[in-house]
Amino acid sequence: MGLGVFPFGPVARLVQAADDEVSVRESVDAFTLSNGTITASVSKRSGDLRSLRFKGVELLTDRSGHAGGYWSHDTSGGVDRLTRVTIDPAANGGERAEVAVKGVSGGRKMGHGPGAASDGDFPADIEIRYCLGRGDSGIYTYCIFDHLPEYGAATMTEARYAAKLAADFDWISVDAQRNKHYPRALPGEDKYVYTAIQSENLAFGFASTKRKVGFYFVNSTIEYLSGGPTKPEFLCHRDTTSVQAPVVLNYWRSSHYGGANVSVEQGERWTRVIGPFLLYVNEGAEPLELWRDARRQAVEEAKKWPYDWVQTPGYANRDARSVVKGRLKLDDPLAKQFAGRLMVGLAHGAYQVPGWRGRRQSVSWQTDAKHLQFWAPSDDPHGAFSIPHVAPGEYTLYAFADGILGEFEHAGVKVAGGGVHDVGELTWKPVRQGRPLWEIGIPNRSASEFAGADRFFEPDIVLQYAKLFPDDVQFTVGKSDPSRDWFYAHVPHNEDSDARVVPFRGVSGRGRATPYRIGFVLEDDAALRAENATAVLRLAVCGTGTRFVAVSVNGKRAGEIALGRPEGVITRHQLQGLWYERQLEFPASLLASGDNEVTLTVPAGANGAGVVYDYLRLELASPKGK
Repeated sequence: MGLGVFPFGPVARLVQAADDEVSVRESVDAFTLSNGTITASVSKRSGDLRSLRFKGVELLTDRSGHAGGYWSHDTSGGVDRLTRVTIDPAANGGERAEVAVKGVSGGRKMGHGPGAASDGDFPADIEIRYCLGRGDSGIYTYCIFDHLPEYGAATMTEARYAAKLAADFDWISVDAQRNKHYPRALPGEDKYVYTAIQSENLAFGFASTKRKVGFYFVNSTIEYLSGGPTKPEFLCHRDTTSVQAPVVLNYWRSSHYGGANVSVEQGERWTRVIGPFLLYVNEGAEPLELWRDARRQAVEEAKKWPYDWVQTPGYANRDARSVVKGRLKLDDPLAKQFAGRLMVGLAHGAYQVPGWRGRRQSVSWQTDAKHLQFWAPSDDPHGAFSIPHVAPGEYTLYAFADGILGEFEHAGVKVAGGGVHDVGELTWKPVRQGRPLWEIGIPNRSASEFAGADRFFEPDIVLQYAKLFPDDVQFTVGKSDPSRDWFYAHVPHNEDSDARVVPFRGVSGRGRATPYRIGFVLEDDAALRAENATAVLRLAVCGTGTRFVAVSVNGKRAGEIALGRPEGVITRHQLQGLWYERQLEFPASLLASGDNEVTLTVPAGANGAGVVYDYLRLELASPKGK
């Protein structure tokens, strides 16, 4: 057997030569797959990846309480277990091997991941597969959930794949901002500083500066991940055991940043394929180049999607998928065309599931993990879009765009198998309550344009607010700069000299109520004096940690804006979580010709409480009935 080494910039990627066949061996308790460079051992009891060797050297550890690579919902705990070789390399000339370990639930709960009860989590048959091809510098894994009609109703806890790496992996690569030497846990830091937007970071992991090797998860698509293109999630960290093992995580359902939901009823047949994704290994001298190579590999994997070697119910192969195209016509008197990125997606329409204490909980595409989602960006100013690889089904079409407040929704899109499905021209008329008087920020579902946003992952960032803005935010429309004069997290103003970073809980201490003052000038306008004229303050919120924001206008109380449930965006060091709109109407008579001031106040409370705004706008509505 020979190894062919091909240059890839500064990185030498080892690629199997054509005569290196894939093999699979079976013992009483394990499958072993190998292609000469990659050798993997899979437990026949749990479906765990017990060992992953690159050129004979082990990459994983089992010293932190679990096998090296594992799905949180494994194949143990059911009434039966089935193992088989699903792709036999002896039948394809050594091109590819795949093995499967299936746990048959029989109605018993499977999985013991985070949040699961002692007797298990979710009644479903679970089949875990690993696949290795000739020349692959890594191994693919995927998981098939099958809830049979005779199984009981249930709601799933967190669900993910985790890999725990050997101790010498000391360089973490999450994204361009979190990419550094990380040989051990750092004082005053917690794992949530390593969360990022999943759709923007399809390759992430660790490198070993000693062995000059990298290990990365590579997602070809986000269709099997929850929450669509705006979902932040936990990608890497070091675990909290004495081993402090490097951990790489592929969450497809979590409780972070508003979480996501998988609920099934008794009598419901639900099948879901998670993945496949690639556990990618490369080698080279520079960790940053190894990470960039992994990102290039993600681009190559996306070109192969959907993989033609996957054969299982619930996974649509290429000939069964469609391209869905169309055009969104923007009907807005102040925006004739799209000036920024347009995101268009096909997802399950909003629905309700059982919630806390018998209440019903609404599930939207932002919080859905039960169904596949298909999204694609468009930079066409006229709104033309094309979504590739859409599986057959009935969907709701959603869209949002940079610079446009709100969200487009069009239900009843039925996609048959194969070909091109043209939805034609759809008209999006964004909601306007009246003439805009001012706006702050850019509607883009993130606080990225505001002060402090470039350092959102610093654990003490919200404590820095009191030092950076000792007199709180005083923003003058038309003069102030949002990137300098508007702090991204509107939090209580810290008054506790002992306040500090508390890993996993954000920061300690309490602060006083914090006013954000917005000054602006209005010309003499008859509309302000019109009888029953109304002003509408509109907020786009992308992070929640407090119950309400109080509003006053020129020193007079105008009311409160109630916010949604907290989702940990501020505590867990992010710029965005669940996005939604709120508004407050108040009499336009509170405004005056000349100087005006609207004040938004977050109540006193824990220093990690508050709100993260995406965008703010004040509109002057026409008198009712006119």
